[in-house]
Amino acid sequence: MAGTPTSEGVVLAHASGARPRVAAQGFDRAAREEAEVLQLAPGASLAHGAGQRAREEEPDPLRTCFERDHDRILHSSAFRRLAGKTQVFVFPRDHQRTRLTHALEVAQVATAVARATSLNVALTEAIALGHDCGHGPGGHASEEAFGPLLPGGYDHAIWGADVVLAPLNLCAETLDGIRHHSWSLPSPLTPEGAVVSWADRCAYCAHDLEDAAGVGIVNPDDLPSEVAEVVGRTRSAQLRSFINALVDCITETGDVGMRQPYAAALAALREFNYERIYMSAASLSQGRAVVEVLSALVEYFVENPTRTTGRFLVPEEAGEGVDAALRHAVTYVAGMTDRFAFSTAVELLGWPPERLPRGIDAAGF
Repeated sequence: MAGTPTSEGVVLAHASGARPRVAAQGFDRAAREEAEVLQLAPGASLAHGAGQRAREEEPDPLRTCFERDHDRILHSSAFRRLAGKTQVFVFPRDHQRTRLTHALEVAQVATAVARATSLNVALTEAIALGHDCGHGPGGHASEEAFGPLLPGGYDHAIWGADVVLAPLNLCAETLDGIRHHSWSLPSPLTPEGAVVSWADRCAYCAHDLEDAAGVGIVNPDDLPSEVAEVVGRTRSAQLRSFINALVDCITETGDVGMRQPYAAALAALREFNYERIYMSAASLSQGRAVVEVLSALVEYFVENPTRTTGRFLVPEEAGEGVDAALRHAVTYVAGMTDRFAFSTAVELLGWPPERLPRGIDAAGF
């Protein structure tokens, strides 16, 4: 079907039914930038023209610089590959989170806070969507595999900003939020980046518990009272409480943080997850298997660089002086999805399938 033409020379999608109309007024980039000045809170990040980028560009006629970043990340291959990367469980079952669904849930939490506190929603969402693009296959164990190979180690936040997303020429504020979203690193420079740091922890603590409970690994009834009595036992109740706590603290104090007892509840929930999920014998065994296979893949591609597909450009900031073949191999393997990495190991290395990481369920825990 080619659509339905009208007497005014307009082609409509549908031949029958309602004809929605709107008295729309233009709201281009310049008008949106002016609206931000009036609507956003003092201290919020404001969009300006094409934005502060490593390579100069012309401004987009319709989108602000942060809206443009959001769209570039959303349409990038690095973001799509998150659908095939581990959040907690390798080979996730139906309904279990992947890195992609985790990023989407972080974006929901972060934008809810940003809207309620008059921060820049477009920048907040861009940082949230891109914050984990530096993760390798197999979850955080990939950092253990790649870290010893590179001077300064391998941190997924820094790698994501400085290597994976560098070709997108994102704004400095977006890259800063991605680069510093981990609590172990210095704080982001913008309040939007700080919101994403909190949203990331709130989201993964709540949804990792839900995933583990869904397969019988943990029981929410076992949550300590400082968690259950303050934020509840379900993901929805916990996220609602954490979002409200962030909004209240930001609006009352100007600091991006939480007051007690909510901060204590989040810390206790994370500690519970570490004890029962992340540091369990099955998870540690899974992690060791990930490290072994990824280390072997990097070694193979260092020796056989022509076997990689595509070309990966690593900027100097990723580690000046690092051997080019090693940088190329780490970049290639880190970009793999779980299934591609493990099937490649079997195909090219003759890796025994029984030595591959196993999915985790209650029976194998």
